[in-house]
Formats: sequence, C-alpha cells, structure tokens
Amino acid sequence: MPSKTFVTKPADINREWWVVDAEGQTLGRLATQIATVLRGKNKPTYSPHLDAGDFVVVVNCEKVAVTGNRMEDKKYYRHSGYFGGLTEVSLRDQLVRKPEAVLREAVRGMLPKGPLGRAQLAKLKIYAGAEHPHSAQQPQPLKLQE
Repeated sequence: MPSKTFVTKPADINREWWVVDAEGQTLGRLATQIATVLRGKNKPTYSPHLDAGDFVVVVNCEKVAVTGNRMEDKKYYRHSGYFGGLTEVSLRDQLVRKPEAVLREAVRGMLPKGPLGRAQLAKLKIYAGAEHPHSAQQPQPLKLQE
C-alpha cells in the first residue's frame, strides 16, 4: 500500500520571525528572497493554496542598492482618479519620500494576486532605519543567498 500524501492544514503551520538588513542589497534580488519566505516556499510543508509563510522584518530599507541607471529611469506611478491626475515619481525621489514603499511594491509584485497575496504581504514589516519594534518576537537573521 502506498504511503499517504501529506497535506498541510492551517493548524500545522508554524510561523517564525526573520530579520533582514537591506543595506547594500540589490532591490530585486532581495525582494525575491523575501517573497519566497513570505509564501513559505522555503519550507518542506509548502502548499500553494495556504498562507504558510513566515514573518519578515526588513531594516535599513532606505540604503537598498540598485544597478545601472535605475535611480533616474525607474518610475512609480499613481493616479488620483481625476483627469490628468497621473503622478510620476523616480526611484531616487521615492527612496527619499517613502523608502518602505519601494521594497513593498517590489515584493508585492512577486506575490499572488488576491486575498492570499494580501495576507502574505501583511506579514512583511519594513523600516527605514536600523531599529524595529519586533524584538519581543525574537526574529532570527535571515541568511540571504549571494
């Protein structure tokens, strides 16, 4: 008789807390590794229909690095809903105004769309400086791939 297939249930999920220092890390490479942990793909109990990922705390996101001319060429768009209400902001200006939004948008694009992706993104905590208020959860440093 073949062995039964293990299916992860919400009660089986064990969430951990990880801390990542974004200083000097490349934006896209950092975002892919964070998205992998948020989805739970680094665990053997990964299930695509469940939110089985861990919490990730990112510090120093204002010191994230990009390659090439992306500081000037990469644009972030938002629309007010009115005619002519399109606003364009460069990556350099966005890092000054809202450094957390740069990394959050990069990770958001790598997560599933819909309620599952929103639940996974809610476990991402981003801070511009080196301090974070999650020391009570005892986050472990996340080992990033080079």
